[in-house]
Amino acid sequence: MTDTEIVVSAVVFRDERGRVLTVRKSGTRMFMFPGGKLEPGERAIEAAVREVAEELGIHVQAADLSLVGRFTSDAANEPGHTVTATVYEHPYVPVDAPAGEIAELRWTDPTAQHGADLAPLLAEMVFPALVSAQ
Repeated sequence: MTDTEIVVSAVVFRDERGRVLTVRKSGTRMFMFPGGKLEPGERAIEAAVREVAEELGIHVQAADLSLVGRFTSDAANEPGHTVTATVYEHPYVPVDAPAGEIAELRWTDPTAQHGADLAPLLAEMVFPALVSAQ
């Protein structure tokens, strides 16, 4: 089977302790960043803003997002697929509860050891990039 690429946008939120917000979507076991697939004709930054509103009920402005980078890894919840994510960072905002399709929120220390329930994109690509940028 040939790998199929899934293109997404995601947003990093860090709390005052440096932990990063991760979310688990309903019906899945892996934690990932808030975000998701681009709609037809949508730019990556527009998808990031839309997905955060849908998943967290938080309305962020594109001007407040800074590019972390573009990363590719095995997809967390779709075997045989790769995911390419444009990842942005937003200044801390309080997040009280999930919205939309999100079942669970978790603040995760990017420097700590991670379990098998963290998406490969985060564990193998983005968390190391965030730590080296500090």
